[in-house]
Amino acid sequence: MLKSVVREKVTLFFAFLFPLMFLVIFGLLFGDRTAAQPEIGVVGDGPVIAALEESQAMELVRVEDADRAEQQVREGELPAYVSQDGDTVQVRFSAGEQDSASTVVGIVDGIVNRVNIAETGQQPRFALDAQQVEDASLEPIQYMAPGIMTWAVAMGAVFGAAITLVNWRRNQVLRRLRLAPVRPTTVLNSRLFVTLGMAAAQALIFVAVASLPVFGLQLTGQWWLAIPLLLMGTLSFFAIGMLVGAWCRTEESASTVSNVVTLPMAFLSGAFFPMDLAPSWLQQVSFVLPMRHLNDGMLAVMVRGQGVEALVVPMLVLLGFTVVVGALAAKLFRWEP
Repeated sequence: MLKSVVREKVTLFFAFLFPLMFLVIFGLLFGDRTAAQPEIGVVGDGPVIAALEESQAMELVRVEDADRAEQQVREGELPAYVSQDGDTVQVRFSAGEQDSASTVVGIVDGIVNRVNIAETGQQPRFALDAQQVEDASLEPIQYMAPGIMTWAVAMGAVFGAAITLVNWRRNQVLRRLRLAPVRPTTVLNSRLFVTLGMAAAQALIFVAVASLPVFGLQLTGQWWLAIPLLLMGTLSFFAIGMLVGAWCRTEESASTVSNVVTLPMAFLSGAFFPMDLAPSWLQQVSFVLPMRHLNDGMLAVMVRGQGVEALVVPMLVLLGFTVVVGALAAKLFRWEP
């Protein structure tokens, strides 16, 4: 069974190299904290413009006049621009840059209020103390690595089980095994153990790459609790792969269905971006998916420092999903093409 997996180059690519590329690309894109600073244009001079420069909250680009600045915003060169003419401060932004524009408007509004208070000569009554609750050394890779690793394990389990089952059925391997003096459970267990071994190898490789100095992953707290959760999640996606393999008749259809199952599930489960950004109804739909619970459990023990109590719900959901989908796969299973 292990030899058959090694010979399947496509399965190895989708299990290891393909998700690893996502980890490297996302890690390089979001690893630099300074890259999150918005860049805006500024026109004119005044107390607000000077306060903006002193705050260093945004990258300021000097533009000669408002018409030129508005043209750059319309063409997408800048998300917004700020101008001050006497006591009037204007912020103009593009509808295509709503996220950046909201950040710019919030920063400028805060600075305008601060300058207004300073002009009155009064001391501010309230003071803001804003700090993150995690360690200041926490890197973005801490949140990206568990999600992408979850997606990689899911792809490896689904693709491996589905394509192997379809391939063996078409090439009469299952028929020979049925006639051979070997129990079906022995064949199933061998495929399962290989899948669990691949998941463990994927986790080791992902943690090793993410721990490189260029990314900076740090395992803290009871990170080892992720191991049983990872194995339980692998079982649930192995069951999905068996169901796909039992239903599909060709390797091409099995590969297509596996992609249709795993890739949208990754987007809807928070593997690539936080589900807090999604609409509320879509967040509720995501709780039906096993990858959502696997990803939430991994984040809880690998990032947020929670203990075994955080794994109770994910483990129960994944176990129930494995039993139900596994029973359905067993019912649809057939030895002959």
